[in-house]
Amino acid sequence: MPLLWIAIGLALLILIISYICYRMAFYAPARKPIGPDEYPIPEGGIYEPFRDQMVAWMKECRAMNREDISIKSFDGLTLRGYFYEYAPGAPIELMMHGYRGDAERDLCGGVQRCFEMKRSVLLVDQRSCGRSDGHVISFGINEHRDCLDWVKYLQARFGKDVPVILTGISMGAATVMIAAGQDVPENVVGVIADCGYTSAKEIIQKVIKDMHLPPVLAYPFVKLGARLFGRFDLESFAPIEAMKTCKVPVFFVHGEADDFVPCDMSRACSKACAKENTLLTVPGAGHGLAYLIGKKAYFDALEPMHFPTAKN
Repeated sequence: MPLLWIAIGLALLILIISYICYRMAFYAPARKPIGPDEYPIPEGGIYEPFRDQMVAWMKECRAMNREDISIKSFDGLTLRGYFYEYAPGAPIELMMHGYRGDAERDLCGGVQRCFEMKRSVLLVDQRSCGRSDGHVISFGINEHRDCLDWVKYLQARFGKDVPVILTGISMGAATVMIAAGQDVPENVVGVIADCGYTSAKEIIQKVIKDMHLPPVLAYPFVKLGARLFGRFDLESFAPIEAMKTCKVPVFFVHGEADDFVPCDMSRACSKACAKENTLLTVPGAGHGLAYLIGKKAYFDALEPMHFPTAKN
């Protein structure tokens, strides 16, 4: 009998630890709407020197003509985004933000870049972030299906001949890489992956190590928490594996000073990519700052990819 109680106690302890891991890594509480005079920037001291530029971009985006659109996900969530049209029939960049971010905060500078490159933009709030529904973040596992549903929306609305480029930053980069490894429609012509990771497992193990915990012991609880409480398999898809079946060109960009997602992860994804690709690493750039710090190098490296632009 004592052994039975010990077994029950251990099982409860495992469940409790797994639930705590789930809440820390994957659960997203209800979000308060951002006020018209609020301009949040990512947390961390590395972003403070760029606050004025980020706020200016957000103000510009809010002042531009944009359409508020939404779709339903495969599991019934309402997903929301903003569409900025450069010109009728222009190529469209479908942009996905990072972990616990939102479209406006993480991607507003992308709108200005796309307009410089004569492209329209769809900024997406990923599930469980920003204005979209949901409470579970799955590191690209479910999000890549949402990405493909947004592509279907664009096809249905603008036709199958309008080129679409899948663009993402951080977890958004992982999302679009996984999507690109699936059977994407022919009008998806390329991918831009900014500071993406190789797999959810590897980036989570890296974060666990940064917390001074043993990954070999802690990670199984994180994986179990995802399965039991998030209802997804953390290892069912991985960006680096998706790159092995990618059928469109990929532009990888990463800051060499990124201490959150190591630059070597983009190097590994680039090496694994089955299609032509370019890798740009930007010296001195922290996580998500490659474009801000190396704008000229970014444009110079992206131009030879020959992703389509508007004709006018």
